[in-house]
Amino acid sequence: MTATEDVRVGQLIDVTITTLNEDGFGLATTGTKPLLVSGVLPGEQAQVRISFVGRRECFATVVRILRHVPQRLMSTPCKRLGQCDGCPLMFMKYPAQLTWKKELVGNILGRYRTLLDVTIHDVLPSPQPIHYRNSAKLVVSGKFAAPVIGIYRRNSHEVLEIGDCPLHHPLINTIVAAVREGIRKGKVPIYSPRNCHGLLRYLVIRVDETENRAMVVFVTAERSFNEIHHLAKHLQSAVPEVSVVAQNINASTGNVILGEKDHFITRERTLRASIGETAFTISPRSFFQVNSGSARIIYEKVREWADLKGNEFVVDLYCGIGGISLFLAPSSRKVLGIEVVEAAVADAGQNARLNGIENCGFLAGDAGKLLADLRQDRERVDLLILNPPRKGCDEKVLEEAAALAPTRMIYVSCSPSTLARDLDILAVLGYRTTVVQPVDMFPQTPHVENVALLIKTDLPN
Repeated sequence: MTATEDVRVGQLIDVTITTLNEDGFGLATTGTKPLLVSGVLPGEQAQVRISFVGRRECFATVVRILRHVPQRLMSTPCKRLGQCDGCPLMFMKYPAQLTWKKELVGNILGRYRTLLDVTIHDVLPSPQPIHYRNSAKLVVSGKFAAPVIGIYRRNSHEVLEIGDCPLHHPLINTIVAAVREGIRKGKVPIYSPRNCHGLLRYLVIRVDETENRAMVVFVTAERSFNEIHHLAKHLQSAVPEVSVVAQNINASTGNVILGEKDHFITRERTLRASIGETAFTISPRSFFQVNSGSARIIYEKVREWADLKGNEFVVDLYCGIGGISLFLAPSSRKVLGIEVVEAAVADAGQNARLNGIENCGFLAGDAGKLLADLRQDRERVDLLILNPPRKGCDEKVLEEAAALAPTRMIYVSCSPSTLARDLDILAVLGYRTTVVQPVDMFPQTPHVENVALLIKTDLPN
């Protein structure tokens, strides 16, 4: 049978893969409805089993590869390839991953006429292609006698055990194993989203790679101190590197992981981490880059392209806990970081004090409004950094950014699609993108970070 609209779940068919989509799934040549296959590369032939049939697309898993291509990695560090969709590129040799990501960025930017002449550099590789993740947010499910700690399967509420994930820092995997044992020993009730009963919902782990220390947050449906206290005691005994343990209360029925209230079980409440020579204090809800090595590459590229001489005023939009701001401050006259999350702004201020940086300030609030206020103050902005979340910038924010008329902008993005959209808008507003530097923040996955340099086009000669 060759038409994907006629296939059924469980059916075996032979397909030829033509390309990979932006999520790293192979696209098959059969039928009119797209057939997405995990674990395959362009040019390969495979026998696949249909796993999901939807109205717009179908999914399949590989039974066996009938014809390989040279880019395939025949042996991988993951035991769950084919079950877990979290690392769809892991079977691809790492240099081939970098080549594919550059082509992906080029294809997306090439959809816009204003971006056709942009230079796209080769992707800068991650210093560590595996074991690079310094944090994990994992679901806890099952019964206390046989707990499952992992992530949701695609198109499912079933949790896949990934306690020995090769992307995680080894200390994360050690902690997951110890928590699993502690749940069994302490008979800790596990929360069930079906009946809203139970206690332990999620496990959040952060690792400071420099000192090999960790923070662990147990997310629970209610306070219930006794079980979590004993679980924390077991964990710290089994893994002495755990220096911070907190209980976060999340009684909501949605998919948000962290609730609003933290209760610390240990005397220490923060974790110290660093990117390059800059130190950061990390609290349970602080945002911090999951790949410190690649984050340093991005920050250093921003600093290089900023080309600061020491007398510039820099505005860092969506500054988070101040990473880029603190990297640029020593070379600037003044840096202002803007962030909507008040807790992140508090962390940013603390990080500035931690590093002895006095020319860096932070404001909490709506980005567009604060940029408009800044324009009213008539203070010249020399460089503006944009580092928004995956959804990119609101058009109002881009308009206000351009109205400040900085000599240059640098846009840091985790989404090539929203980056291209926003760069096209900025082109109309008078800012030409000259070069884009992709950086591999998430090896083995289809995600790629990009740093773009924009120059004001109406500068006098």
